[in-house]
Amino acid sequence: MADFEYTVTGMTCGHCEASVRGEVSKIEGVQDVRVSAASGSLRIVAAEEIADDAVIAAVDEAGYSAVRA
Repeated sequence: MADFEYTVTGMTCGHCEASVRGEVSKIEGVQDVRVSAASGSLRIVAAEEIADDAVIAAVDEAGYSAVRA
């Protein structure tokens, strides 16, 4: 198992969190996603290494920006 943390900008509410969670959950290997609009954080638990590009693209698809923390 591996943990990955990102900083997400632009989230302001629970709907934002749900959008990011939904897109990131689609990435193969992702087992758990924790999102906080208040802290601008995204934490992913995965079975194996996940490419940063895949996470950043998923967050972008949800309408936000992410960088590895």
